[in-house]
Amino acid sequence: MRRIDQHEHGSASGGGLYAPTSQVVADDAPACAAQPERRFADIVIRRMTHLRGPNIWTYRAVIEAIVDIGELEDYPSNALPGFYDRLTAWLPGLIEHRCSVGRRGGFLMRLRDGTWPGHILEHVALELQTQAGMKTGFGKARMTHERGVYKVIIRTRHEAIGKLAITSARDLVMAAINNHPHDVTATIARLTEMVDRLCLGPSTACIVDAAVERGIPTIRLNDGNLVQLGHSAAQHRIWTAETDRTSAIAEGIASDKDLTKQLLAAAGVPVPEGRAVASAEDAWDAAEDIGLPVAVKPSDGNHARGVSLNLKTRDEVMSAFTAAQQEGSEVLVERFIPGQEHRLLVVGGKVVAATRGEIIRVSGDGRSSIGQLIDAHVNTDPRRGVEEHLPLETLRHDDPVLLLLLQRQGLAIDSVLPRGESAVVQRTGNMSIDVTGQVHPDVAELVALATRVVGLDIAGIDLVAEDIGQPLAAQGGAIVEVNAGPGLLMHLKPAIGRAQPVGDAIVNHLFPAGATGRVPIVGVLSDGESALAARLIAALMQWHGLHTALACRDGLFLGPRQLATGSALGYAIGERMLINRTVQAAVFETSPRDILSEGLPYDRCQVGVVMHMPGPEGLEDLYVTEADQLPGIVRTQVDVVLPEGAAVLNADDAEVLALADYSDGEVLLYSLDPAGPALTAHRARKGRAAFARGDHILLAQGAEEIPLVNLSAPEFSAITQEPPEDVRPYVLAAVAAAWSLGVPVELIRAGLLHFCEATPAGAVH
Repeated sequence: MRRIDQHEHGSASGGGLYAPTSQVVADDAPACAAQPERRFADIVIRRMTHLRGPNIWTYRAVIEAIVDIGELEDYPSNALPGFYDRLTAWLPGLIEHRCSVGRRGGFLMRLRDGTWPGHILEHVALELQTQAGMKTGFGKARMTHERGVYKVIIRTRHEAIGKLAITSARDLVMAAINNHPHDVTATIARLTEMVDRLCLGPSTACIVDAAVERGIPTIRLNDGNLVQLGHSAAQHRIWTAETDRTSAIAEGIASDKDLTKQLLAAAGVPVPEGRAVASAEDAWDAAEDIGLPVAVKPSDGNHARGVSLNLKTRDEVMSAFTAAQQEGSEVLVERFIPGQEHRLLVVGGKVVAATRGEIIRVSGDGRSSIGQLIDAHVNTDPRRGVEEHLPLETLRHDDPVLLLLLQRQGLAIDSVLPRGESAVVQRTGNMSIDVTGQVHPDVAELVALATRVVGLDIAGIDLVAEDIGQPLAAQGGAIVEVNAGPGLLMHLKPAIGRAQPVGDAIVNHLFPAGATGRVPIVGVLSDGESALAARLIAALMQWHGLHTALACRDGLFLGPRQLATGSALGYAIGERMLINRTVQAAVFETSPRDILSEGLPYDRCQVGVVMHMPGPEGLEDLYVTEADQLPGIVRTQVDVVLPEGAAVLNADDAEVLALADYSDGEVLLYSLDPAGPALTAHRARKGRAAFARGDHILLAQGAEEIPLVNLSAPEFSAITQEPPEDVRPYVLAAVAAAWSLGVPVELIRAGLLHFCEATPAGAVH
């Protein structure tokens, strides 16, 4: 795809891709005399559309807003007194926007020289998303044929957030224009809350980002963190750091820490002696049996909540039992293992990341209580908080483990430490130092064994050791927990050391080298009469042994079964097929309206077929009124062809033929004129083609010709009689597409015959 992502590295409004009369609204505006301050009517947002798939703007999901700037069409930014200063004071981050200038501060140059509110709205909406924690860099603004009406496009990762960003940007821009107060902080806070609540969590997002980097398609399956990587039969699913390879039995074992220890001990993995207890008295009995000091913890806790270490007295053990019990699970008493806590992430049997914890202390100043010191020096750590994207939790003053820890030091939360003295306020749960490069091979082998014993494909192994760079046995270290669905944040945001590419490791585990997560997809775009071509292609792929889904104007089909009748087109229908694990290939008929109103239902395709260049009729509501706007829309079908794929184009339509330059893959032509200049030149370049010589259909590569079928033969009457018009273009497009997919010529011939024999209407079998 050669034009779609050209401005991804900075919001811009470049190129005139949409309408021949469109101008780049960021172009230098005419210098205007300063106007007296006045009250302008609000910009009107007529409509906002979520384009979920590839569209005329980009590969990725965008919000396209139709905005009417009204009388502001006569007032570029340099004609609005004080506007520049107010806007840049509210959003200083706009300095980072490169715009079409291509360098830092580029947008501010446009703003100072004069640009229109549609373009300004684009940049402000992008900046609001960035400030809310959802950085995106792609945006455009385009004039329409209607004066003062623009299309404003911004990249977004969530529909509701993108739409709110645009409406909030409109309000902010109008306040800056009219010199009215505006609570920018509240606006950003509202968007931030939505980002935290609606977007993927950071652990899931890092895996999804790694998949996208590999070119593997992704589909979010719910409002949470359930995501499909890959399409149809080639897919895998993740739920944070759990995958569809994560055994439910293994997860159940890992959640039962006592059972986990039994299994590990049986396999020779060092674990601390201990048992589950039912009461505080039972906890002390267990501690006496095991031998002091001990650790007390909940059996299925996380983030080290309820964990107390190095307990040496009856009162300490019994208080620790109460703290652990408050986590709502069974309580364990274990032998205390001296050393430092570590978390090792195992993916596919290999250690891919390791962190070490640190003990958190506060130092006294002679004035502040310990609670005040915690708030001032611990909870202010930007890595702490209740939000999902933060790796460390805020310390609560009423946390029983904290209170017990202070009590054991002869302190309380309101104690005032003299200057020069310190107190430990947290012993566990502070995994913040990356030690991946220090893990001893014997330790790595041992934690991989522990993961296999439990049966997990991905695990977080907690172990205690004085030195992770030495074997455990020599130092009395032990594995204390095996966690299913481990958090990844500690490896993504360590306080000390390098972040580890854990998302890459998980994606590579699910999709080994060479796996793309893709099934063959064929997109067919025409003027609304391409259903027969789509049905033929699906039939040939099915005959080739691929369980094929088909969505076209005749209905929705899955192999020989028709699932729906009528016009089975659109993003939702396409996504439905790409979620289905039984689908091994798919054919989708599409139209300019689909591209303009929803985007394509797939990110890339193996084959893109364009049969005719449609006209603008019926697209007026989408601001398409001229025939020469259509090539910029239709080329989307060619833009998404994979480099290893092919574009199948009608050589008899000059506008379709011109789209060949936009294909990243091979180009196959088809024609009703075997001597046509375009076909002749293509064959001279050794290109592949399908053409008709009378009623005979032939394939060709260079000078070599391969006779395929004679459509006038009686056995092909089902094709030639329904529909009644000339069907040769549809047959040519279908056989060219099948040929590009590697379907053998003999199978194409047999498949066409089988298609005709199935039913008079040519049902797919």
